[in-house]
Amino acid sequence: MTGRLLAQKLCEGFKQQVVVEAVAVSMGTTKSAVSRLEAANRHVPSVASLKKYAEAVGCRLKIEFVPRSPERRAAA
Repeated sequence: MTGRLLAQKLCEGFKQQVVVEAVAVSMGTTKSAVSRLEAANRHVPSVASLKKYAEAVGCRLKIEFVPRSPERRAAA
């Protein structure tokens, strides 16, 4: 998952007016843990944490492997 996609999902949580405390309660964690998750540029969250966050903000986590274009595969 790219940082941009993660940021988009995190922003959608705020658009739904979900407060950090409610997300923390839903995830069964602390507000500081949610804050670390939302500051993804400084912390690399686990897939389990991302899944809990997605559920807490009414989303589902989707991780995909997307094939590179043939030109990029040859260069790699």
